[in-house]
Amino acid sequence: MSVQERKQRERADRERLIVATARELAEHHGWDAVTTRRLAERIEYSQPVLYSHFRGKREIIGAVALQGAAEMASAVRAAASATDGPRARVTALAHAYLGFAERNPAVYDAMFQLDGGLAFAQEDTPEPLKDAFAALLESLGEVAGDGVHPALFTEVFWAALHGLATLTRAGRLPPQDTERRVELLVDRLAVV
Repeated sequence: MSVQERKQRERADRERLIVATARELAEHHGWDAVTTRRLAERIEYSQPVLYSHFRGKREIIGAVALQGAAEMASAVRAAASATDGPRARVTALAHAYLGFAERNPAVYDAMFQLDGGLAFAQEDTPEPLKDAFAALLESLGEVAGDGVHPALFTEVFWAALHGLATLTRAGRLPPQDTERRVELLVDRLAVV
């Protein structure tokens, strides 16, 4: 291995450590606790080293969001592929999405609530975000109904899931009714 390759590997390792540490801090203490000073202390590198990887907290949030998008896409695909039939796939997708949001609140915030400097629904949208949407579209597109554009239907269904996740987490919706809400969403929106 050349010196250059070793340096690149070490740089990638440091970047992963920064993102993992930011994510851990955010999940345990909230995003306000994620500061460059605290991250530098936790990873035992100086703040200038941190800034050599990320220009600031916004870029760190973006990196966490991209990581979360990849994880969510994987969870949604795994849940949908473990079932048979469109209704079961859509129901599994909904539960996987809501479960991901519940288990990873800080990551979910990085993805959809905080400014991570990422473009959504544009040509320069990062690939992990496009893939997360594609993971939803793969199952939802088949239940959009006649004359309904699959991507548009996916956006509406996703918006409903996001609303359920956000309102439940905020205590605006009782969590014990989540299953009934998912059933209602699938019954009323999806053509299965």
